[in-house]
Amino acid sequence: MRDPSADPRLYRVRHFTPAEANAELEHVRPLVERLVEHRRAHVAALARQEELEGRIRGNGGGIPPAVLAEATAAVEREARSLARTVDEIAEHGAEVKDLDEGLIDFPALHRGETVLLCWRLGEDEIRYWHRVADGFAGRRPVEELDDSASK
Repeated sequence: MRDPSADPRLYRVRHFTPAEANAELEHVRPLVERLVEHRRAHVAALARQEELEGRIRGNGGGIPPAVLAEATAAVEREARSLARTVDEIAEHGAEVKDLDEGLIDFPALHRGETVLLCWRLGEDEIRYWHRVADGFAGRRPVEELDDSASK
């Protein structure tokens, strides 16, 4: 039997035009909002777990095992929620770049080169793009893209 992970269709990347990526934001924006919320909750749960573990290492801290178990469960719960939300965003063709900022990229083509349409939570629409190697620091106005070559 053939290995399904060897299917080349699984590696096919969808390239978006700016208009297509902006249309996809209607679906992706609430997911990114949820992603940022889960990230904050995960960071808080980790801090709580570490604080409890530090107290326990000190002298036991008088902390019942169930309290640490619940803190650990909260960390794991938020980690699973983060992973699920990243997967949901990926199903829409976007790549998560920063969990704290809610930064995502949509792959696009510009003059035959794969580039990334860049969007951050709080922005109304996609206004920037960058080359893969340039990252966020290399963001440029989306108006610079050659629309005829971006598909």
